[in-house]
Order: sequence, then structure tokens, then C-alpha cells
Amino acid sequence: MRKLTYFIACSLDGFIGDEHGDATAMLRFMDEEYFDFLKTEFPETLPTHGRRPLGLDHLENRRFDTVVQGRASYEVALKEGITSPYAHLREYVASRTPGPSPDPHVEIIDGDLTGRIRELKAEDGGLGIYLCGGSKIAGALLDEIDELVIKTYPIVYGTGMPMFGTGLDIKEFALDSVRTFGNGVLVRTYHRKR
Repeated sequence: MRKLTYFIACSLDGFIGDEHGDATAMLRFMDEEYFDFLKTEFPETLPTHGRRPLGLDHLENRRFDTVVQGRASYEVALKEGITSPYAHLREYVASRTPGPSPDPHVEIIDGDLTGRIRELKAEDGGLGIYLCGGSKIAGALLDEIDELVIKTYPIVYGTGMPMFGTGLDIKEFALDSVRTFGNGVLVRTYHRKR
């Protein structure tokens, strides 16, 4: 069984962006030490259009071979004319608005999201599934999330888009590791308690 991992950046107060989902305030923490960690431990989470100019296209996928994101997260790339932001992975976009995909590499999931995720998790072999965001899809898939990797940045938004954007029952996860960086970023990894 493959794992679904919610790999997400958030503020100290648990927001993944402002009210409109803008998370650019977190970019200032991308220093050399932290970037080295990301490209070494989670290279596949770096979008294709960012990897190429940095000469990182040669990096192999370590943890994930599939990415799932919500339509709002996908729209960020589309606004820049990028139709396949994770071309080095199998790409799925969850959308409540049926319609054709703007890219043959990207499959739109406009029906049973949970069912489709369970099918992906049940596939033999391969690496895990990277849940890229955003808030609403994470809330909808909370019962399917096996692992949380939370990159916490030392800023407070005060208000914004929460990590899980729906009313939820309490779920419990167990802490596996904490990594600290000189820029104040913490990366915490949790697994679902069964």
C-alpha cells in the first residue's frame, strides 16, 4: 500500500497562506541550508519549472512518483502558463468543475476523489503520493492521509488559509521527527495513529 503524504508549508499559527492562498511571505526563508535539505530529501516536491533553471532536472524522485493537488493550487501555475508543474511526476488535479485537462500529462479528478486516491494508494510498487495542497483537498482527504510533513516557517499570518479547510473530527498523528534550521524553519514529520 502506497502512502499519501501531505507535504505542506505553514506559518506558526497553522496557515498555508493568506486569505487568498498567497504564501510568498514564506519564500524569504529559502536559504542555502534549507534549500539543500529540500533538494536532497524531497527533490520531487520542487516544481519542474523551478528545477530546470537551477540545473536540478537530473535529481531522481526519492519519496514520491505521484502528485495530487487541488484546482486552486494548480491555478497558480496555470496563471503563469504552466500546464504541467510537476512533469517529473504523475499529476492529478482535484476539481469540482468538470472539464478537460489543459495538459495531457495532468488528469483531472472531478468525481469520487476519495475513491481515486484509494485506487492510487492500492497500486503495486512505486513511490508514495505527494498531496501538494491546498486546504480544501487536504480537508476532504484527511482520512486518507498517512503522513504529514509540515514545514513550519517562523511567521504569523493572524488569519488566512488553514492547513485543513473543512470542519473535521479530531484525528491523531504521532511525531516521528523534527528537523530545525538556522533560519528558524522546523520540519516535522508525523504518521497517522491507527
